[in-house]
Amino acid sequence: MATIGTFKKTGTEYTGEIFTLSLQAKGVRLVPDLRASGENAPSHRVLVGRAEIGAAWTKKSNENREYLGLKLDDPSFAAPIYANLFDDEDGEGYSLIWSRPNTRRGD
Repeated sequence: MATIGTFKKTGTEYTGEIFTLSLQAKGVRLVPDLRASGENAPSHRVLVGRAEIGAAWTKKSNENREYLGLKLDDPSFAAPIYANLFDDEDGEGYSLIWSRPNTRRGD
């Protein structure tokens, strides 16, 4: 697992930055998706400037803590990036945590 971003929450919106070896994005915003309809619709859209680079879904952990599951995608990516936004234990901010998905390979 790796922290690839840090965010602050203001009202219902999150603002922050995402940094990886190939992506350096400041001014990233997670805004509520007011168009959302249906149980599988995202709760938030991920924006950098005017560009939408992903979506987020509200989820609950086994400990009943809410967090956001993000899917980020861009034409420059080889594949989408999946990460989770958790509140920091000190309550000051939020960390975007990435972990490589487990893929089963044929024997």
